[in-house]
Amino acid sequence: MSAIDDSQRTDFAVRCDTIEEAYEFFLAYASQGLPTDQGSGTGAQVRDYLRRCDDAVRSIGDSVSARVAQLGVDPAPYTAFVDVIRADAKAASAAIQLVLAQPSIGSALIDNLNASIHLRALLTDLFLIDETLK
Repeated sequence: MSAIDDSQRTDFAVRCDTIEEAYEFFLAYASQGLPTDQGSGTGAQVRDYLRRCDDAVRSIGDSVSARVAQLGVDPAPYTAFVDVIRADAKAASAAIQLVLAQPSIGSALIDNLNASIHLRALLTDLFLIDETLK
């Protein structure tokens, strides 16, 4: 396996891990009942998690496509699903950016982001594609 193969596999894994870790952080943040992100340790972290998650989400479709190409499998069965991932990633990114644009990010706002079908759909997409790429 070449360094490019390893970097494509690593890129996909890092993006997935970043998104999953952010979601888990969001669950914990939502449970704290904080009215704002100001004045608490986890509040200071929430914007960082949102930014890192959004960065990982924005190009996850490209990462999946590169991983499929790297495996040398017939891409046809993957093409339509990669389009689904791209669409779900675009919707999830829009939701994340909306939250980031708020002057105050309380637990209720993050709870609603977690409940968003867009973020949950993307996570489910990634669990499915990850299993097919193993």
